[in-house]
Formats: sequence, structure tokens, C-alpha cells
Amino acid sequence: RQLTDEQIRSIRRGGHDPNKVYAAYKKATEYRGAPSVILAKTIKGFGMGEVGEGRMTAHQQKKLNVDILRQIRTRLGIPLSDTQVEELSFYGPPKDSPEISYLLKRRAVLGGFVPCRPTAAVTTTGPDTRLFEEFLHGTNGRAVSTTSMFVRILAKLLTDADMGRYIVPIVPDEARTFGMEALFRKYGIYSHIGQLYDPVDSESLMYYREVREGQLIEEGISEAGGLSSFIAAGTAYATHGIPTLPVFVFYSIFGFQRVGDLIYAAGDQRARGFLIGATSGRTTLNGEGLQHQDGHSHLFAYGYPHIVAYDPAFAFELAIIMREGVRRMYTENEDVIYYLTVQNEAYAMPDMADDIEASVLKGMYLFRQSTTTFGNKANLFSSGSIINEALKAQQILEEEFEVAAAVWSITSFQQLHEDGIATERWNLLHPDQPRAAWVSECLADSEGACVVASDYLKALPDSIARWFPRPPVSLGTDGFGRSESREALRRYFEIDAATIAYAALVELFRQGKLDSKAIRRARKQLDIDPDKINPLDV
Repeated sequence: RQLTDEQIRSIRRGGHDPNKVYAAYKKATEYRGAPSVILAKTIKGFGMGEVGEGRMTAHQQKKLNVDILRQIRTRLGIPLSDTQVEELSFYGPPKDSPEISYLLKRRAVLGGFVPCRPTAAVTTTGPDTRLFEEFLHGTNGRAVSTTSMFVRILAKLLTDADMGRYIVPIVPDEARTFGMEALFRKYGIYSHIGQLYDPVDSESLMYYREVREGQLIEEGISEAGGLSSFIAAGTAYATHGIPTLPVFVFYSIFGFQRVGDLIYAAGDQRARGFLIGATSGRTTLNGEGLQHQDGHSHLFAYGYPHIVAYDPAFAFELAIIMREGVRRMYTENEDVIYYLTVQNEAYAMPDMADDIEASVLKGMYLFRQSTTTFGNKANLFSSGSIINEALKAQQILEEEFEVAAAVWSITSFQQLHEDGIATERWNLLHPDQPRAAWVSECLADSEGACVVASDYLKALPDSIARWFPRPPVSLGTDGFGRSESREALRRYFEIDAATIAYAALVELFRQGKLDSKAIRRARKQLDIDPDKINPLDV
């Protein structure tokens, strides 16, 4: 067969020829009985001409000059004039052209244009707010952990008439680790084939019960699988018009560190839900070594714009935060994800004080004021379980060193940091209408030393330090975790009550309010070893 010059000129390698690609695809779809493979020959930089086609430098080309653009125009037969090429004009077929008509018909068959995010209007009223009331009151001296209080709140949400059926609990490992086995019998563990075996605990009240209509999802030591289920449930409001709200519970170190890319993808897809980093805290989860002891997940959370992160210390803080998360995500349809860390250390939960709910959500509030009138002052800040070390340090300072100490609960370093940088941005753009960051507003009338201690890296308190009236002392758990008792670990990482108290005294010394003799006495009295090894060096 003879070909014209134009036909020869238009011959392309198979992978760049639409007719050949279509013919191969059609044949592959019609073949039965075995898999089909299409081998397509293509060339790097196709269409770039001399500057990039068939060259290893194609990936490095950032700009094309006008002459090269004209060559590409001519070779590909794009109907643009030289002037239009110089102006970098786009070419599009006329709206009544066969090409546009075909594309419109195909898009209609496929369900519309992309990107497009149609969302069915889902009307929800949210849970009965009385559901959270019992958690705003203390435990009357009974020791419980924030993990167990979270499970109780989750169980309450599951019973709610409006949203209970839309809650999707997801656990990538053993739910029993978090005390969730009570959910097995009532709600069941989802299995598309049901339970084809007798579990070893079948005689017990809370046995491992798998059913086709189960509500709890257990992935079997797969955080990636758990996050995938989380994304599916967290985007169902858009894909199916069903307002499911996933609650993904995991060892906190195996969240951002292990599947951070999927958490970022969840934000990209506008997912909603709760990520619960359980058994959190580098010294609070004692005895499990560096593999499990999380001291940095909250720092990871800073890099995710859709994450709202909190580290609550008490049951009432947790209840306030979860109630707000449900309101924002389930009732108000906000595309955010809440990351909450909860711990396995049991201690008595106090009653909620009056008028602090807004402050809890902002990230910081005064938990316990000093009842003394000593001249030297200190402000101790902490989050999570380490709030108890701050409270012990308050007692040490007041009873042994005559320093009036106040204890502040930081529920979210992230929220304080975001508020601070948002305030700075406002002040930059509105210099005649300055505002104060929440940290600065809270501490406007404070005096004396400031010490911030947490079960996480020192980078967290450092991230909010510039909004303090005076530079705070940052205490944290920089370094690998260790297997030991909580008491030993907190002394090792220098976040225990004695070290917090000592840091406050040293800061008062720096401010000229104590002499070196007082510091030497404190060092001996509190058993502070100045030559102790740095945890970062181990």
C-alpha cells in the first residue's frame, strides 16, 4: 500500500497513536479466558521536539522558548498563529465541533465533569447534648484513664438515636487493648462472611463476635487498612449521601509515623472523623520500649492543615472536645479531622470548673490557682497525664520553697500555635488594630517563672514560647523511649515533679529573685543530678 506524504508524516509510535491504542484496548476487552497485556511503545518527552523528545533531559525542561513552541505547534498541527504562540494562547475546538460534541456526550454517560464534588444534602440534628453531661463531673476519687473515659463516651454515642448508627469504630489491632471488648456483643465486629469458627472466648460474656451486620471494624494489625476504611467512611457523606463518622483508635505512635501519607490523603479527600491516638505519651505508656512510646505524634500533626489536635488531661476536657468535634463534623458538616491522644494512666478525674469550656477548646486554661501569697511566683503548664506532675510540683514549690505556683492545663499546643501565627498575620496586615494571641491574653497579668512540661518533644512548648510574657523553660521527652516504670522514665526524661519544680526555681534565679545558695539547696533537696546523661545521647 502506498502512503501519501501527509500519512507518513502523521505516523506515530503505537503508544502515541490514538487509533492503535483504541484498537489494542478493544481487542483486549474482547478476549476471554486469560489476562490481556498491552505493550505500548512510547518515547520520553513526546511532542517536545528537539528540546526534549527522546532526551534524558526532558524532565529538567522548565521553560520553552518561542521558536520551540512554534515547532511543536507545527508538528502537532495546532491551529494557532505565530502571534498566538507568542502570547501563549490556548487552543480549543469550537463548541459545535464534532470533538466537543463527542466529549460532552461521553461525560454525560460517565456521570458529569471532573473534578466535581456533588454532595447530597444530609440533614442531621446531632446527638443529645445530655449524653456528655456525666463526663463533665468528677469521678469522686475513683482512678480512671482518659482512654477508658473515651471508650465510655464512644459507647454513649453509639446508643444515640440520631447518629448512633452512623458511628464507625475502627481498630487496626486488638480492641481489648483499649478496653473496647464491651462493644463486641452489642454491636458486633463486621465480617462480610460472618463468623465461620468458634472463638476461644466463646463462653465469656464479651466474646469475639463477628457478624455480617457488625458495626465495629477490626483490620488485623494493618494501620493502612484502618486508614483506608476511615477514608471510605469519612467521605461517605459525599460519595453516598450517608453521614458516617469514623472513629479510628490506634496506638498513637502508629498513626502519623506509620500512615501519615494516608492521613494527608484523607484531608485531600475532605474526610471527616476522629483519630484517637490511644496509649499515648512517651513515659505514660511505660514498659513497651521505643517502638511504642509516642512522644512526637502531636508535632507531626502541625503539618496537616485539616487536623485539629488535642491532648486532654481530664475526662471533662475530653467530653468538651469530642462534643465540639461532633458538632463541627457531623452537625455543621465541616471537613476537618480531630486527632485526640488519650492515655492509659489511671487517676481521679476532677469536676469541670465554671466558664472554662471555651478556654478548653482554645487550647489553654488556668486549672488551679495558688492559694498562697508568697512573693515569688511560678506558672506551671502541662498537658495529658503530665498535668499530675505539675500539680505535685506546685505542692513542692509552695510547701518546701515558698513559691506561689499556678497550674495551667494545655489542651492543645497546636491550637495555641495556630492562634498565635494567625494573630501575628492579623497584626501584620492591620498594624493599627493589633490583637493578642490567646497565650498572651491568658498570661498578661502573670508574674515569675514559666515552665512547660509535656510527654512529647520540647519542640511543642517551644512552638508557643514567643507568645509568653517571659521565655518559658521547655521540658519534654526528646530521645528514644525506654522500658521502665513511669516514675523512673519521668525522672530520666526530666519531666517529673521534682524537675519541674527545680526548673521553676532556676528560672527565678535567672530573674534575680533567688540566689545561687538557694539553687544548690534545691538541687540537693530534690535529688537533681547535674551530671546526668542527656536522653538524646542514648
